[in-house]
Amino acid sequence: MSKVTSKLQVTVPKIIAEQYGIEPGDEIEWVPAGDVIRVVPADRGPKPGDRKAQLRLFDQAMKRYRAWAAGQPPWSPCEQSGNRGWRREDLYDRGRSR
Repeated sequence: MSKVTSKLQVTVPKIIAEQYGIEPGDEIEWVPAGDVIRVVPADRGPKPGDRKAQLRLFDQAMKRYRAWAAGQPPWSPCEQSGNRGWRREDLYDRGRSR
């Protein structure tokens, strides 16, 4: 848990910073979301006014949709072969001491 300082500053917990790739000097956005506040690294996704980036993401999504609608699988060849580099069972053992 973090405390707000007299200057209204907050420290990002180290584990959260590492998990989301936040480094000193990075900008984060504070987004009101009803009764809570979302903290979002500023470099994630297109900015609200960045039409070029928004259109690029839309085009990528439409390409995936068209492939799916045509019956082509949207996953990568390594997923088709079943060799992802991990197994489903591995997900249930993560973080547990053996």
